[in-house]
Amino acid sequence: MTYTLVKNGTLIDGKGGEPVKDAAVLLKDGKIEAVGKLGDLPQVDAEVLDADGGFILPGLIDTHVHMMMEQKPLQQKMQTPFSFKFYQAIDYFKKTIDAGITSVRDAGFTDAGVKQAVEEGLVLGPRMQISVNPLTITGGHGDKWMRSGIDLTDPSYPAMPSGLCDGPDQVHQKVREMLRAGADIIKVHATGGVMSPTDHPEFTQFSQEELEIMVREATYRRGVKVMAHAQGAEGVKNAVRAGIHSIEHGIYLDDEAIELMLEHGTYLVPTLLAPVSVLEQAESGSIPPYALEKSREVVDIHKESFSKAYKAGVKIAMGTDAGVMPHGTNLRELDLMCQAGMTPMEAIVVTTKVAAECMGWGDQLGTVEPGKKADLVIASTDPITNIRGLENTDNIVTVVKDGNVVKDVREKVTARV
Repeated sequence: MTYTLVKNGTLIDGKGGEPVKDAAVLLKDGKIEAVGKLGDLPQVDAEVLDADGGFILPGLIDTHVHMMMEQKPLQQKMQTPFSFKFYQAIDYFKKTIDAGITSVRDAGFTDAGVKQAVEEGLVLGPRMQISVNPLTITGGHGDKWMRSGIDLTDPSYPAMPSGLCDGPDQVHQKVREMLRAGADIIKVHATGGVMSPTDHPEFTQFSQEELEIMVREATYRRGVKVMAHAQGAEGVKNAVRAGIHSIEHGIYLDDEAIELMLEHGTYLVPTLLAPVSVLEQAESGSIPPYALEKSREVVDIHKESFSKAYKAGVKIAMGTDAGVMPHGTNLRELDLMCQAGMTPMEAIVVTTKVAAECMGWGDQLGTVEPGKKADLVIASTDPITNIRGLENTDNIVTVVKDGNVVKDVREKVTARV
């Protein structure tokens, strides 16, 4: 048995209670063994990880990422060999870990082989749930056929079936193909989007019947849930009525949509950072004009919708759409949620406890308590008094995943007690 003692820090355990000063966490074989004041913990021979007066948090969770992509100028994309993206993603994985994100839910374009490479330790990265490829209608969000006749849709390959489908029969088939390819969750585009060339965020895609088929197929065959990119109000309502587990983005939420989400217990994954980051990249050449125009249109109403949902009591799980913005900048989302009404402690809870529950991992992750996986973050700044301090990855001084130190910017302390 291998013990590690994390001590000399203030514990923010993910449950939303008052921070605990002079706290310690005892780890054993990849799990949390004990939590409390140092003198109250079992006295065992352990390697010491000194928090040095910092702040101990659960491993952070982003429930909406795209680990295999980042926005690049079109010419660069067209000239980049297909296989290059797999090697490029290694850097994205590391940046995500360096930000303190130890678990993610991938909302599209990461296949089972990439997930396996992380699980088997070939590359360092966050723990993943994958959706493989989102389901989308012809001409919808996810179909990047241009009116010039050029199709910029990412190519399918053996581990990445095409997500295009129209009508009940094709919907049945595509859900089954994604499950066969290793999807942990089914992703659907229930509305148009900001980044798609021929639709609008308010356009409704897929009928409620088709969405119900997705939920039924995923649930009956594998017990898998469905997450829906849904930005327009009617598409959100169709998705919630169909039994979809989480609404991604939720830009145009009306009162009826919010009431339905409360009634069904549907999660909102807001990704407030996505349109903000699109606008910030206006001069980079990586964002097409139609996406910039739609981002300008939605950025304020997006914040308003989030605020209404938050005040109404909708369950919110942190998600960013990382890949639309650079990986490693994920924790900017917390300040945006605070600007829209949350307290810093609430923002931490939705990035830990609630995010883990959204992913079905609430019994394993999300809080610092005995029996859970030993995922921890040590921050040098106090996130309760300065939530933006977490945005600087230099302030994330130590990251522990499954009991293993995967980032430590200080000299490692190897003293034993």
